[in-house]
Amino acid sequence: MRAQTVNCRQQFATSRRGYRGRRLSTDWLMLIMLLVLAVLSPSLHAERLKDIASIQGVRSNQLIGYGLVVGLSGSGDQTTQTPFTVQTFNNMMAQFGIRVPQGTNIQLKNVAAVAIHADLPAFAKPGQTIDVTISSIGNAKSLRGGSLLMTPLKGIDGNIYAVAQGNLVVGGFDAEGRDGSKITVNVPSAGRIPGGATVERPVPSGFDQGNTLTLNLNRSDFTTAKHIVDKINELLGPGVASAVDGGSVRVTAPLDPSQRVDYISILENLEVEAGQAVAKVIINSRTGTIVIGQNVKVSPAAVTHGSLTVSISEDPIVSQPNALAGGDTVVVPNSKVKAEQEMKPMFKFGPGTTLDEIVRAVNQVGAAPGDLMAILEALKQAGALQADLIVI
Repeated sequence: MRAQTVNCRQQFATSRRGYRGRRLSTDWLMLIMLLVLAVLSPSLHAERLKDIASIQGVRSNQLIGYGLVVGLSGSGDQTTQTPFTVQTFNNMMAQFGIRVPQGTNIQLKNVAAVAIHADLPAFAKPGQTIDVTISSIGNAKSLRGGSLLMTPLKGIDGNIYAVAQGNLVVGGFDAEGRDGSKITVNVPSAGRIPGGATVERPVPSGFDQGNTLTLNLNRSDFTTAKHIVDKINELLGPGVASAVDGGSVRVTAPLDPSQRVDYISILENLEVEAGQAVAKVIINSRTGTIVIGQNVKVSPAAVTHGSLTVSISEDPIVSQPNALAGGDTVVVPNSKVKAEQEMKPMFKFGPGTTLDEIVRAVNQVGAAPGDLMAILEALKQAGALQADLIVI
């Protein structure tokens, strides 16, 4: 393996000096073969580069459009409350040479105005299809059984990148009785069209431009960035990879697109040891969910947590005088107040207490999620919790 690494560095250095233009290079092909051998060697506690980083410029783009869904069974927009639906319908009819007389009260119970959105994946080419999601923007009750008419989908720059049309797939439904009773399952006012949009314009990615590529880490971490640089430079030689910051790594790459694809295919399968995340404790106060990271530790501290329960019960007593007493029968209040306090033992955290010890100590005293939240917050305030406490 040592000889392979040295040979790899020599081949890469030669290719960088002698490669010009877009012609094929034997050195790059030999380099890729050596990288394959390096990838096949297993690594413990490591992740693939493609799982922790992405290539800058290789990304999806959001598309959006506005159109009409027709063919609904009386569950469309109420045109008296959604005038834009009638306006859109009139504009569409005008494009086909049909002019609706002014002042005509149109009731379009089988038409609904909708918003369409989709994600255009990287390297999508004209003629390929993508999935689209359709959502009602009026007061249509259901889009079940409807068909989307031809709708252009635009990007943030205002250009049309795809055209959508087709029959909707709606997972929800609703039913209503004459007495006003109603049942609704899921969301009937939104649906999808698998492969319902055809790509008309590609998006430049810049993947084949320049002699370098930038790898953006999914989670910024200086340790992970250093490991990536060390791993690539160990195989290809010093200076091939360099860290831009804690979230990006720049890598030298061939100019020929076909060689660049092979080169990235090998790099993204390299096994890299990712750096451990910052110690965190995540608390969801709404659901009572608590997540404690593996690097969370507690400084020496003693903790006790109990609860005081006060119960008040009313047991009124009827006071009735004797027959010859001449008094009145009255109700006398009788209140009983009882206080109970749980006697939970105090537990102690030693120096460098780990996650397992924290969980074990909390389970021994039977603390509920709400109690555990209070304990963790108190430990953080006391400076004994060596982690970031995040409440969401």
